Amino acid sequence: VQLQASGGGLVQAGGSLRLSCAASGRSISTSVMGWFRQTPGKEREFVAAISPSSVSEYYADSVKGRFTISRDNAKSTVYLQTDSLKPEDTAVYYCAASNRGLTSNRGSYFYWGQGTQVTVSS
Repeated sequence: VQLQASGGGLVQAGGSLRLSCAASGRSISTSVMGWFRQTPGKEREFVAAISPSSVSEYYADSVKGRFTISRDNAKSTVYLQTDSLKPEDTAVYYCAASNRGLTSNRGSYFYWGQGTQVTVSS
């Protein structure tokens, strides 16, 4: 499966962005989908994940209450609504797919998109 992330950009602190991840090549309807982020010199960290049927969501404590993950299996697309953005949210955001359970474990995700840059100014 190929994943294409988009929607990043430059935004002021307190602003919002909606990231999208479009999948092609095979259906993602049975996959757990996740978002991760990475800044230079740091490991890629978990942000959020959603179960195949959207019944369950899982968030990192750092984004809980501010970010919302969702998906549209008919469109093979996953979204990450980012609200109340902070400068520390600045990173390259990646989407990923897993056929294992709802997890924050980066190693459980086998398919990765190319990333989209989010920059939050203070």
